[in-house]
Amino acid sequence: MLAGPIFTREATTAPRQLRHFLVRAGYVAALFVLMYTADQAVFGWQQVRNIGDTARFGGLLFEIFSLVQLPLVLFFALIFCAGSIAQEKDRRTLLLLLMSDLTSRELVLGKLGSSLLIVMVLLGVSVPVFFLVHLLGGVGWEQIAWVLALCVAVALAAGSWGAMVAFWREKTFQTLAIGVLGVVSFLGIVEATRALTGDHVWVSALNPFRTLLTVLDPFARDRDPIALRSVISLSGLGLVLISVTVWRLRIWNPSRATYVQPEEETDDASGETRVRHRRIWSNPVIWREIRTRAYGRKVQLIKAAYLVLATAVVYLVTVATGDGLVLNIISPGGLAVVGLSLLSLLLINAQAVTALTSERDGKTLDLLLATDISAKEFIYGKLGGIAWNTRELIVVPLALAGWQAMIGAILWEDFIYLLVGFSMLSVFAAMLGLHSGLTFEASRMAIGNSLGTLFFLFIGIFVFLMLLVEASGSFASQLLSFIVFIGLGGIGLWASLTHKNPSPALTLAAGWLPFVTFYSITEFLREGTLSVCLAIVAVYGFTSLAMLVPAVSAFDVALGRTTGDRG
Repeated sequence: MLAGPIFTREATTAPRQLRHFLVRAGYVAALFVLMYTADQAVFGWQQVRNIGDTARFGGLLFEIFSLVQLPLVLFFALIFCAGSIAQEKDRRTLLLLLMSDLTSRELVLGKLGSSLLIVMVLLGVSVPVFFLVHLLGGVGWEQIAWVLALCVAVALAAGSWGAMVAFWREKTFQTLAIGVLGVVSFLGIVEATRALTGDHVWVSALNPFRTLLTVLDPFARDRDPIALRSVISLSGLGLVLISVTVWRLRIWNPSRATYVQPEEETDDASGETRVRHRRIWSNPVIWREIRTRAYGRKVQLIKAAYLVLATAVVYLVTVATGDGLVLNIISPGGLAVVGLSLLSLLLINAQAVTALTSERDGKTLDLLLATDISAKEFIYGKLGGIAWNTRELIVVPLALAGWQAMIGAILWEDFIYLLVGFSMLSVFAAMLGLHSGLTFEASRMAIGNSLGTLFFLFIGIFVFLMLLVEASGSFASQLLSFIVFIGLGGIGLWASLTHKNPSPALTLAAGWLPFVTFYSITEFLREGTLSVCLAIVAVYGFTSLAMLVPAVSAFDVALGRTTGDRG
């Protein structure tokens, strides 16, 4: 009862749902599938008798598990906490909680604890898997303990940041965008401060990824003090954010933006005061997306923060020197550009999914469906609004790639391929957000599914790169294990895309998207350009159409509003 009745209710009711057990079992199964894939990539079908080889494999497996789990914890702790509180605001139920006898501490800690419950459960079920890796050798139990402690501290800090932003801002898109940009900016500021202060130990401790690399290094000196400082620093940061949120909760909420008065004008002839009406376009959906502040009054500040971050990336690309490559594949400057592009795709996806969930939570979707607006006007209006509101997120990465072509860092031919490929991925991210908003009734489920699907694609690509580098000498013999791994990923994607309204096109898209993505990665490693672009356009374009066509042709069916034959 320390966190109040909100957390107690969540802890009591969550185990009653089948989904709770499926997520726990699915996470452990995914770790074992990753273990099998790594085993096939390293050993193949050879019989291993050397203890040293087993120990080296244990170290590699521990490294892969840790590098995958930490970003997952950081991302989902932020998204779950921010999405849960934003949903309360959109449905106006937070006002009811504020009117109850709950104290600010009980409300903040209750929402934070209930949102982090699933993250902590997944961390708990991963403990036996990590110690199973310990039995292979090459990994000390203290390394495992520090990695798990670091994940808990990161979950607390990221969840506290997400909760603080969600209680502070009114609109869901603002919450998600500020949350993601805040995490990326924080890591960038920490690294910049570290460079200026000469690798100060407490500044370096605020970067969990740098600490993780130290913990993973079996020859690192002072591992325990470094890990301890990082856990203390991140936990302390989380407690500070929680304290600020508790202190400012009833100052931020209820917000004055909830009761904005309409603009008025005075008639010079009669002196009468009347409400000023704006002229609405023929398609009111895209008019609302472009001409109103549908996503809050601070969206321009979010875009300004993104432009500042992009400027920092340009500076990093300019000053990056040396021939060192990350994973022997890409330069540090190129990796920074890729990271900025992935951040843009996440924000575009967040804008898309909240464009529909905000309508449903605000009870305006039913009003729109009662008008004579057609499905095409609604969907295309939303897509046009998404493109307009995220135009900076699309233009900046392409402008950066164009600048690289102008200075001769890449060929103009490669720039054309980047232009086409990134534009296609932007369309896919936007359509995936709308599809998730149509498919899932609960906003938290829609946001988690949409952003989670995109994030898992990124994590999957990262894991593939690590395994491909490890199996570079015997890739052909390990092809079967990779096919099994991406096949299981395709099953998960199929379950997500066809959750509510299955179709043959979505089934086909879920089946071949992971395989063609796998082909694109391997072709990129072979320095392919045109083939990679064509593969991305084909698979992601088809998947986008598979989500778009049902939305505009069977809109009521997509929303589950009809009970007839769904053909």
